[in-house]
Amino acid sequence: MATKAFGSTRTMQSIRRQPTRRTVKANVASRKPHDSSSSSSPAAAASDATKKTSLWSQLGYSNLENTIGGNYDYCDLPPPWEVGTETAILESFDDMMGVFQRDAHEPEFLQAVREVLASVGPLLEKEPEKIATFRRILEPERVIMFRVPWIDDEGKQRVNRGFRVQLNSALGPYKGGLRFHPSVNLSILKFLAFEQAFKNALTGLPLGAGKGGADFDPKGKSDNEIMRFCQSYMTELCRHIGPRTDVPAGDIGVGGREIGYMYGQYKRIVGRFDAGVLTGKSMSFGGSNIRPEATGYGLVYFVDQMVTRSDIAPSLKGLRCALSGSGNVALFAAEKLLHFGAIPQTFSDSNGTLYCEKGFTEEDLEMLTELKNVKRGRLSELADVEGFEYFHGSKPWSVASFDAALPCATQNEVDLEDAEALVKSGVMVVAEGANMPSTPEAIAHFEENNVQFGPGKAANAGGVAVSGLEMAQNSMGIQWSREEVEERLRQIMVSIYDKCSEGSKMVDGGSLRMGADIMGFVRVAEAMEQQGLV
Repeated sequence: MATKAFGSTRTMQSIRRQPTRRTVKANVASRKPHDSSSSSSPAAAASDATKKTSLWSQLGYSNLENTIGGNYDYCDLPPPWEVGTETAILESFDDMMGVFQRDAHEPEFLQAVREVLASVGPLLEKEPEKIATFRRILEPERVIMFRVPWIDDEGKQRVNRGFRVQLNSALGPYKGGLRFHPSVNLSILKFLAFEQAFKNALTGLPLGAGKGGADFDPKGKSDNEIMRFCQSYMTELCRHIGPRTDVPAGDIGVGGREIGYMYGQYKRIVGRFDAGVLTGKSMSFGGSNIRPEATGYGLVYFVDQMVTRSDIAPSLKGLRCALSGSGNVALFAAEKLLHFGAIPQTFSDSNGTLYCEKGFTEEDLEMLTELKNVKRGRLSELADVEGFEYFHGSKPWSVASFDAALPCATQNEVDLEDAEALVKSGVMVVAEGANMPSTPEAIAHFEENNVQFGPGKAANAGGVAVSGLEMAQNSMGIQWSREEVEERLRQIMVSIYDKCSEGSKMVDGGSLRMGADIMGFVRVAEAMEQQGLV
């Protein structure tokens, strides 16, 4: 029996959007006890126009506590595929609405789903039989949650909560990082794993999708406390991972030191040397060249394609670039920007922004790397360095005018106000080095003002790409040179841009963002359908 080509160019070019609006009741009271005496009710919320509010603005990352403390038992939820003025009519989405009702207490996850639906909605409208496949992707294959007990340096017992979300293995073993940060919860990890599915698919490598971590804060902890926590975390995690099952890597709060501690504990428990069970390892026991640099380097390779192939400029040379964050992604992106002749002008942390009008030099980057990775210090400590200017409590986006913005810190760090400031200053390119750092409203503003926008699932895929290359090297028992790995990374990032560009042409008014979602979804969905209902 012949199989219909999924998402063919001919079919996709025939897609047209139709404006509509539907509302769905989303219970957002599940994070607080229900007060039966409240005057609010589902019926009243539906009829009282003064209480109609967007779930997405009310459940924003920074406003969550205010929402929980409010009186909204129910919110009117706009169509999840709607972003700005874009809409699509998908009457067959009724089954999927259960996700938005049931998971209304997981705002980050629902934001990620909504953003992808904004892109793939036209495809699902044309081929409604694929809605069921998309619905399956929303449900993780497995979610693991466990306690992580450990002893601090004062001998006190501490307990944190550990997670691993194994979302999808249609393309290969679960693959995604581990995040140690106080904000970690199931919503954030589900959103990260969901994004990871399409990101990994875009690389063309045989990688499934997962994400994990713990609500542990490594800041201010000694090396011994970090080691004890990592060992306790791996004591449980080791039951669920393996080179052909699930291959974690690093993320926020998890670098080479933490990966080393966790691998040592894994090896001690299982009694064998499985180098392929983790990526981001030291070169001394199975790591890959340029793995720490990969996300930042890959981001700049993607930006180079955005700039040169859209005729923004003949090269990156001379472009003033704002970067947020001051971890590996931001620092190595700045290093690669210097190689291209661009001018990196900002870094940031949770306390403020460090600005250098002339642009940071390679010597400056060495000083910043020592401050952040060795001393574990704050950028404010460099406020008095000649040529540097520190803005306490400020984000990078409004401290000066920039040609390109590269958010490399965390989710939802660029809101509508930031987007407006960037557009007003004349920014031409925004490329996401972090996962979902821009809110839907910010993305809509960029695209409405013809700013080239590179979504995180494409622009920051360099890290997982080199993780995949590390897995290949471990499997073959070899180690490629730095030059070979970097050239493979460059080729993968160019290929990802090609796929995003191709996907953007499949729908009316397409963009790189839509192209990334469409092409990632197509690859994952085809594999899932060929493997049956599992």
